Amino acid sequence: MVNKIFKSIMSVAITVIVSSILIITGVLYKYFGTIQQVQLKDQLNIAANATSQLGLDYLKSLNFDTYRMTWVSKTGDVIFDSHVDSNSMENHKDREEIKEALTTGKGSSVRNSSTLTEQTFYEALRLEDGSVLRISTSRATVLVLVLGMIQPILFIFILAVIFSAWLSHRMAKRVVDPLNKLNLDEPLENDSYEELSPLLNRIHMQHEKINFQMNELKRKQEEFNQITSNMKEGLVLLDNKYRIISINPAATTIFNAYNDCIGKDFLTVYRKTNMISAINKAMEDGHSTIRERKDNNEYQFDITRIDSSTTTNGLVILAVDITERVNAEKNRREFTANVSHELKTPLQSIIGSAELIENGIVKQDDMPKFIGRIRKEASRLVFLIDDIIRLSQLDEEAELPREDVSLKVLSEEVCDILSDSAKMKNISIDVSGDDGIINGVRQLLFEVIYNLCDNAIKYNKPNGNVHIKITDEENGVYLNISDTGIGIAQEHQHKIFERFYRVDKSHSKLSGGTGLGLSIVKHAVQYHHGKIDIQSELGKGTTISVFFNKK
Repeated sequence: MVNKIFKSIMSVAITVIVSSILIITGVLYKYFGTIQQVQLKDQLNIAANATSQLGLDYLKSLNFDTYRMTWVSKTGDVIFDSHVDSNSMENHKDREEIKEALTTGKGSSVRNSSTLTEQTFYEALRLEDGSVLRISTSRATVLVLVLGMIQPILFIFILAVIFSAWLSHRMAKRVVDPLNKLNLDEPLENDSYEELSPLLNRIHMQHEKINFQMNELKRKQEEFNQITSNMKEGLVLLDNKYRIISINPAATTIFNAYNDCIGKDFLTVYRKTNMISAINKAMEDGHSTIRERKDNNEYQFDITRIDSSTTTNGLVILAVDITERVNAEKNRREFTANVSHELKTPLQSIIGSAELIENGIVKQDDMPKFIGRIRKEASRLVFLIDDIIRLSQLDEEAELPREDVSLKVLSEEVCDILSDSAKMKNISIDVSGDDGIINGVRQLLFEVIYNLCDNAIKYNKPNGNVHIKITDEENGVYLNISDTGIGIAQEHQHKIFERFYRVDKSHSKLSGGTGLGLSIVKHAVQYHHGKIDIQSELGKGTTISVFFNKK
């Protein structure tokens, strides 16, 4: 701005100086030219009067240093000339001023020299005898005058330019200095030019508006960060150059990204080929979806293009952990297949026995055996259906009536019910410990103890024992069921609570059961927000511990 003010003032100063010199020179030149013409006419009038009375003698007596006097007859012949011999001069009848004087009595003309450096003024006056007396004088042209004065003019011009430069620089600095000292953070506190008040007021209003928008933007950004940081899903925002604009902690973990990846190309952070293809597809089609397994988890990546009215602004990548859903689908398929198989086996036995009886193939003596087989398989079907219904209820997490239940009393009831089957294998079963009162669903707690004890008897050794111990502690109740059975191998221990999972299928068929007992135990414990743990060693027995919170 200083340069602009400086240049403007300098331009005005130079223009004024040059214009002044030109105008003054022109005016003075014209002024002195006019005076010279007036003097020339006065001199001519005096000379004309004297010549009319004294004739040629008068003209010869004059000193012509400044003027040139010429006397021409009425025919144009030169009678006298103060500078040149009259006999050698040509006829002047056609000269402009002579012709005009012969016609009107007076004549004037101005002629420039061939080099344009000199200008001659002519004044002519007709005498009484018809002859014409002419006077003339020469002066330099404006160009010659200016060239003659070039040195002082240049001196004055340079001096004026220097003074103008100093003055303009000082003025520009004085004008700009208050502007440079303006406090734009607090516009209304400035004591500056009055003309700036409207501008400072507008700046103040803009500040207020910007501060409001910034606070609002900051609040929304904090809300966005708070929401995205607590999301289990990974969220990544990319611009149209695939640079990362925002990434939440879940996405940082999923994509193994570093903390300072904001602004980096996403494809340099996560270089998987299928992701690159999906991003390119989303940019072309608007949306794409892929699935990928990472660290034993299954993720679904939904990639959506962000469009404005005319341009593409970027992409949104949403990473969802679908491991539970995938596992649920897998378990559902396996469960359906297992249920179909488990239902089909007893039904085939029932149908086969019924067909033999219906066709009269079974002897009368074997009839009780076949009828007993039908009853046994039908009972197995009923137990299986009851277990499936129970598991479905637990999966739905329907609210069931709760009450204060003593685990020791339930354990004693289970011991009474299973005492006959325990005696058949010569296995002892007993209960010890505290009352272990918790608030829960009595039927589900009963099935937990019953299924665990039933398995402990089925997979025990002859003359073995099953011991139930309840320990009441401050934070909760421990239920421990120990047996001296065949034990469970380490690789099977984390799978025995899965539906229809059997460590030894041949042994399981001999011992009976639906294969859903331990799965019901697991879901019933989860329903009560409890924890279950297993410790087992092949050939030495198994201890299953269940912990229930009192709250």
